[in-house]
Amino acid sequence: MKTHTWTAGLCLAAVTAGAMGTGRAADDAVDSAAAGITAAELAGMTRAFSADEMEGRAPGTPGGRRAVAWLEEQFREAGLKPAWSDGYRQPVELVEVTPDFSMRMRLGPETLSFGGDFVAWTRRVTPRVTVEDSELVFAGYGIVAPEYGWNDWEGVDWAGKTAVVLVNDPGFASGDPELFTGRAMTYYGRWTYKYEEAARQGAEGLIIIHETAPAAYGWSVVESSWSRPQSDLVQSGGTEDRAKLEGWITREVAGRMFQRAGLDFAAMKEAALAPDFAPVPLDQAVSIQIDNTIRRSTSYNVAGVIPGSKRPDEHLVYVAHWDHLGQDPSLEGDTIYNGAADNATGVASLLEIARAFRATGRAPERTVVFLSVTAEEQGLLGARRYAADPLVPPGRMVAALGMDIMARGPASQDAVLIGLNQSELGDLARAAAAVQGRGVRPHPSPESGYFYRSDHFAFVQQGVPALLFLNPGAPDSEYVTQHYHRPSDEYRDDWDLSGAVADARLFFRIGWALANDDRWPAWRDGSEFRAVREASR
Repeated sequence: MKTHTWTAGLCLAAVTAGAMGTGRAADDAVDSAAAGITAAELAGMTRAFSADEMEGRAPGTPGGRRAVAWLEEQFREAGLKPAWSDGYRQPVELVEVTPDFSMRMRLGPETLSFGGDFVAWTRRVTPRVTVEDSELVFAGYGIVAPEYGWNDWEGVDWAGKTAVVLVNDPGFASGDPELFTGRAMTYYGRWTYKYEEAARQGAEGLIIIHETAPAAYGWSVVESSWSRPQSDLVQSGGTEDRAKLEGWITREVAGRMFQRAGLDFAAMKEAALAPDFAPVPLDQAVSIQIDNTIRRSTSYNVAGVIPGSKRPDEHLVYVAHWDHLGQDPSLEGDTIYNGAADNATGVASLLEIARAFRATGRAPERTVVFLSVTAEEQGLLGARRYAADPLVPPGRMVAALGMDIMARGPASQDAVLIGLNQSELGDLARAAAAVQGRGVRPHPSPESGYFYRSDHFAFVQQGVPALLFLNPGAPDSEYVTQHYHRPSDEYRDDWDLSGAVADARLFFRIGWALANDDRWPAWRDGSEFRAVREASR
């Protein structure tokens, strides 16, 4: 793979004028286009896209269909060409499984209540799953990581057994920078990985113990996220390879479970930090019956493009998910999850950046794709669908720039970018921020694992370098504790969107530089994604 060094000087020239020519006229065109991204425009689109009429934008619902139609109209008005020969839409075939939320879980001698004590589901697309007296075994963090000499599953025949595991990974709990990546979460810390690993190990089920700090969100987020229908991509090979049971329990429930086994929970957490940790039987079993209602539907990714003038087969992708959580008629009062911050702000920024590209009056040298994906809230499903069937292969994608929950406050002196130190995109971001008189810094809570939690990650897994703006705030911030994944995530007239404006302008400048250059940003040495990129290139 041919790579280049993105030096600060070269980057600074690129973000102002790009490879299409330097000089005052070129600079003025880019500056004027960036200035066209305004708080008034972002506010108007965010308000419209999160209005009650959108009914929470759940995929496969009338509100979701209205969201897709609204996006198509916005792309047309922005002058974007349809991404596909038959239009702006890419079908995403989904299967929706709605469990009976009156289910109960028997954990040892306890009978637990759904929502207050546990949440559970199955990825098997079947009307009923029954787990009867499945032996519980504490499997530490539930990780198999050969590069760290780590295997929490070793030495146990997992057939018929259910693993109980901790959230996040050992580096977070220890604070040791030499253990995994210290407080910065790896993919091994993600709940999605843990359920995938349980299936690979042949376990009957896997239950994660929730704790707010390592999860980066409170139990209310777990409860609200899983107390609704769950969607997945339709799998041509079936779903019997998944564990029967996937779920979470509260810290309080876990404490009682360990106590019954004669174990101290804190001591077991400490023991799980050692690479030679061995699974520990909990001397009790779990039983549950999950009854499902199954519905298949088609949702859509929506994408428009600005074709490249010189290298049209090289693509830069901007991505922001359009979906949210829909409605919950069982709630009293407000039943609509409007998703104003999450992610109407990201969609509004995507559209404003598209208009900025058009406002330069110049065609970029590379093709720029503006992609709004569905079913992010169900596990990045729309992004995974696009990554599996993209307009060009991953090796022809320069980078992915993701926007998911933009700032609702004043512009920060230093732009906070997730993935900043993962690739040479960080160098380009520093240069683009310098044009604004700003700096850049990585997210202050790397333990939250945000790099693995938004749509750009579907591209990262294909080796494509990526950056992400995601601004929910700290785990104890007002937005996270009171509004994230709740009906109260609504547009507010008192929002200060100057921070979102500055960040959207920054992403426009980064994208302008990438779209008008012949270089390919590389992953940093030591990145787990570097080898995938080199193979694809």
